[in-house]
Amino acid sequence: MIERILYNARIYTQWPQRPWAQALAIQKGRIIAVGDKPAIRALATSATQLIDARGHLVLPAFTDAHIHLFDLARRRGQIALYDASSLEDLLRRVENHAAGLPPDAWILGYGWNESVWPQRRFPTRRDLDAVTGGRPAVIWRTDLHAAVANSEALARAGIGPDTPDPPSGVIDRDERGHPTGVLRELAINIVRQAIPPMTQAEAAANLQAVAADLHQLGIVAAHDQRMKDNAEEGPEALRLYQRLADGEELPLRVSCNLEAAHLDDIIELGLQSGFGDAWVRFGHVKLFADGSLGARTAWMLEPYENDPNNRGMYLSPPEEIAARIQKAHRHGVAISIHAIGDRANRTVLDIFEEAIAGGSDAPPLIPHRIEHVQTIQPEDQPRLARLGITASMQPIHCTDDIPNTDKLWGPRGRNAYPFRSLLHAGTRLAFGSDAPVASPNPWWGIHAAVTRQRRDGAPADGWYPNQRLSVQEAVRAYTLGPAEAIGQTHQQGRLAPGYLADLILLDRDIFTIPADALPDTRVLLTLLDGVIVHQADDF
Repeated sequence: MIERILYNARIYTQWPQRPWAQALAIQKGRIIAVGDKPAIRALATSATQLIDARGHLVLPAFTDAHIHLFDLARRRGQIALYDASSLEDLLRRVENHAAGLPPDAWILGYGWNESVWPQRRFPTRRDLDAVTGGRPAVIWRTDLHAAVANSEALARAGIGPDTPDPPSGVIDRDERGHPTGVLRELAINIVRQAIPPMTQAEAAANLQAVAADLHQLGIVAAHDQRMKDNAEEGPEALRLYQRLADGEELPLRVSCNLEAAHLDDIIELGLQSGFGDAWVRFGHVKLFADGSLGARTAWMLEPYENDPNNRGMYLSPPEEIAARIQKAHRHGVAISIHAIGDRANRTVLDIFEEAIAGGSDAPPLIPHRIEHVQTIQPEDQPRLARLGITASMQPIHCTDDIPNTDKLWGPRGRNAYPFRSLLHAGTRLAFGSDAPVASPNPWWGIHAAVTRQRRDGAPADGWYPNQRLSVQEAVRAYTLGPAEAIGQTHQQGRLAPGYLADLILLDRDIFTIPADALPDTRVLLTLLDGVIVHQADDF
């Protein structure tokens, strides 16, 4: 029985045999027919639900190819500080948030960005102490590569003047050697491990709430990334997703990454990347090559502007990365590796090239990928396509990072987020948000990719506008690109017979409107597995 028919639509199928259609039919979670309205309407029975699209544009539903989904669920209820306009504004928001918490609760938050404040300095423990009333508090910078903890949180974590910097981490100190509260890279984990964990029931409820927000944005699938050096997070997430899927309660299709600490266990068990079904899959093993631009820890070929002794840092020694990538490749496990700086990207590409050239009896069934590819030298850009490596990128970071990129990398910004150059070279692009580092809103991401402007229209002509994409190219990077990245182009990323019935209906035609109207796009209807999971009040 045909369960639903969507008709009177302008359907962008991304199906080469029929790029545009007026109607489609759905049965048992899959599209069984696509075509003209009369032909598809004729398939209806008395039990078929008819959905009149009223002439609206319909697209394949989106996948966020880089989202910290489990971490986003865990942060539900924390204070988001993206809009804090100054240090004083941040402290006021933290104080107000704390007032509504139980007396023994940790004060947790994320998203602050000192680069847009009048006084461009990191908060310190003393700043937080003044507004947290003796409770433990820690708030993450927007990139999650730096955080600041107050005195109580440092004490509970056992961090004092004599605490050494952990490997691949830095505890900032004042002139007397006392911790300032600022923690960079893996030093953050010392405090994170002291925070009470979320229960499975809390995680499930939070995930459902996060998914409802994502459905409203048109997102029905996620490539769930791991946090740095958190060996427990991946198994916790995978257990939750499997349990919810078994009860038919998983609200998103998830390709889940695992942390590199589990690589030997994965190999010993015989697991290979791509194992799973249409709801839950084991995707990649996650590695980190370097830090971030904002924390000044992205690993660069040349020093940061006005900081001649700083070229950033690697988070894992290159020889350790090489050993893990080579082992994974030989055993059918695909690698997802964070690389921001141009030296990090070059080093990672060198390692991939050597590993792939070494061959394998059982190479991964899905491609390796580099997360972010934030800045990469022109001579290295064609190498991703040549090696078949996915460029997993986040367009919203491109425009958010303009002030810091210009300040810290200067003219090297021309090599940052080179969307057009990578695509021209034949690179597979898969777009995401990096939420909770940034907003998961894909319409903001499409606008950034298409205009290279912030949502306020600056810079007027776009930032390095030669790297702009078309709307069609950006849509592909949110749909077919992520499907290719996990070997699912036979059933995701298109609206065609046999494909999963995951689609969205929009309030405007994004292919014809002015580009500055893209960020305001609203999703009127979202279908996941042929079921309506979001419907706007006015549709």
